[in-house]
Amino acid sequence: MSDTEQPRTGRRGRRQRSTPQQRAWYWYDWANSAYVTTTATVILGPYLTSLAVNAACPDLPDGAVCDTSVSLLGIGVLPGAVHPFLVTISTILTTVALLLVGVIADRSRRPQWWMGGMAWVGAAAASAMFWLAGDNWQLGAVLMIVANLCIGSSQVIYDGILVRIASPDDRDRVSSRGWALGYLGGGLLLGLNLVLMTGYESFGISYGMAIRLSLLSAGLWWGVFTIIPVLGLRSLPARALEQVSHSPAVRPNPLRQLADTFVDLRRYPQTLLFLVAYLFFNDGIQTVIGQSSLYAQLELNMNTSQVMITFLLTQFVAFGGALLFGRVASKLGAKRTVLIGIAIWFGVVSVAFFLPANIVGALLALGAAIGLVMGGTQALSRSMYSQLVPKGRESEYFSFYQAMERGTSWLGTLSFALVFQFSHSYRLAILTLVLFFLVGGLLLTRLDMRRGIIEAGNALPRIL
Repeated sequence: MSDTEQPRTGRRGRRQRSTPQQRAWYWYDWANSAYVTTTATVILGPYLTSLAVNAACPDLPDGAVCDTSVSLLGIGVLPGAVHPFLVTISTILTTVALLLVGVIADRSRRPQWWMGGMAWVGAAAASAMFWLAGDNWQLGAVLMIVANLCIGSSQVIYDGILVRIASPDDRDRVSSRGWALGYLGGGLLLGLNLVLMTGYESFGISYGMAIRLSLLSAGLWWGVFTIIPVLGLRSLPARALEQVSHSPAVRPNPLRQLADTFVDLRRYPQTLLFLVAYLFFNDGIQTVIGQSSLYAQLELNMNTSQVMITFLLTQFVAFGGALLFGRVASKLGAKRTVLIGIAIWFGVVSVAFFLPANIVGALLALGAAIGLVMGGTQALSRSMYSQLVPKGRESEYFSFYQAMERGTSWLGTLSFALVFQFSHSYRLAILTLVLFFLVGGLLLTRLDMRRGIIEAGNALPRIL
């Protein structure tokens, strides 16, 4: 039977309720999505760009374009390309760290504390962005790299815990609910920040202070709500550690283990194929999410409030979209559902290229389309991959996955930055992302989920 056919016979079980550990696990999506939404997606890109413009062109008239470069690692870069280049640099710097964190976490009896420690350091860096003002974009660059490192590292462990708390048949549901709660939390804080940034005068503060307070709120939200999953997951099953400790594939030296894992991937060709496919289509997703605020403000001439309203709509549509995709996957299988999502992403990017400037309604419609597909494709990709990783080495293998996950993609942002650097056009930059969805989707069609699950030694779910 192929992975596209209906799976084994058997009576469908009742809708399962979330266990206490699953409910605690959901809360980390709620916690970190505040930083991802308010800071990484909406505010930081345009704000960091404005700081770089202030440094390069301090007397620039309103509406004029700054063609003076700033120095990024000794290379002259246009202020408008600073943020996407920084995303690329932070990814390259953190990839090895993420892989190492995955190896260490699989050996820990308390991975939730590793997750919490990384999250709290990242939350401190995110909160320190309150001090960004004037032209000190370099401080923002450092804080952004630290926050990206920490959110990626904590997410490696978080994703690996999914395997410990949910059976194969339950992972689509659990993963989708986590993503949905994350979009709800991120949207709630974004809504509060929208009120602050649109009504700043009534609060007796400047617009710049409203931005800085919004950055601070995202860091505090991330740090405080991380307490819930850390405490709620304090009695995780120890089976993964026991399997790791007695596995002949595991070495006591984490660095040597990391090298062996690269070699070991050859034993799981379907897992490797999924990772390569995910590298492409997720880089497209992450670049759209991370650079859409820049595109809306600097190419479509939207103001910050209009962009925040659009992202607020996107967040709440994404809440329903993640749950909807989870239900569709229970009928069609995760692979088919993700392919539908990739096709919609292809259409979204194509439409964005032709989107006229200064038309808020068009931007809102595009934001709703993004929300519909955003959470579902990511949640189901996570649950699909969880079926393809060897038992007892979840965090180790999820570190490869996380290196391509939220805010840590680099091929897409590098392409976006290079195209803008040479063309000065965000439209041409976003058009390049069509190739990422095309290649990723084509590779995913070649994935044999059933074979990959068997190769990894996992139980086959009812729906593939």
